[in-house]
Amino acid sequence: MYDILTYALIAISVILIILVIMQPSKGNAASLLTGADDGQPKSKARGFEAFLIRATTVFGVLFFVLSLALAYLSAQ
Repeated sequence: MYDILTYALIAISVILIILVIMQPSKGNAASLLTGADDGQPKSKARGFEAFLIRATTVFGVLFFVLSLALAYLSAQ
């Protein structure tokens, strides 16, 4: 059981990394850190971008749950 969860965690980690890399940039990161406004209104994500956001959220939650399950099993 522990080995299966470990392999699942590794697979979800790789998928999560790919999903985060595939997401489009939201602008100049340096200006976002300083609080500068780019002047463009924020639009709602549509299509493939919305799918990436949902998939990233789902895989992030799965990663968290599997991490907690593995921590619990290793403490037993």
